[in-house]
This record gives sequence, C-alpha cells and structure tokens, in this order.
Amino acid sequence: MASFLSGALVAGGLYYGFSHLIESRTRQHRGDLGALSARFNSMDIVSTNPDSTPVPAATRIPPTTFRSTLHERWNNTIFSLFNRTRDLDKDAGDFGRRLVYGEGSSSQPNSSESK
Repeated sequence: MASFLSGALVAGGLYYGFSHLIESRTRQHRGDLGALSARFNSMDIVSTNPDSTPVPAATRIPPTTFRSTLHERWNNTIFSLFNRTRDLDKDAGDFGRRLVYGEGSSSQPNSSESK
C-alpha cells in the first residue's frame, strides 16, 4: 500500500510540475506574440516609404544557364539515343539480309526499295 501511495504521489507531482511548466510557458509565449504583433502593426513601412519594399522574387532570380544547359543536354541525349536506335535497326536489318540471302546472293532484295 505504501508503494502505491508513493507512486501516486510522485505521478501527481510530475503531472503538476509539467502542467505548471506548460501553462507558464504558454502564458509567456502569448505575451511575446502579442508584443511582436503590436510591434509589426506599428511599423508602417509600405505607406511611409514605398521604395523600401522588397523587390519581387521573380526579378531577384537571375536567369539560370544551368537549366537551359541541362535542357539542351537532355535533348541532345534523346536525339542521339534515337539515332543510335535507328542505326541499330538498320544494322540488324542488314545483318538479317546477309544471313538469309548470303553475302553476294542474287536473290537479295533490291536495295533501292529499302531506302
């Protein structure tokens, strides 16, 4: 019974301590936020000096050459991939014709039709 009561007493003390800590910190934060809000509301930068407003982000960001370089390299890579695929297809067709008809066979299809 003594251990139960001592456990309950410790748990109650911890609960009270944390509850008080949270309550006091919340009160302090509310006061700080109120002071900051009043301070920001009292600052009238835009109406007193319109030139001191920050420049829009779109004008502050310089045009990146990295993006255009990356875009160009991507397009060149895709272009070369298609060219290699086309050449591989042509080479495979030529290899198949040589395999089926032989190197100098007279039954070879007319090369002008395949072009």
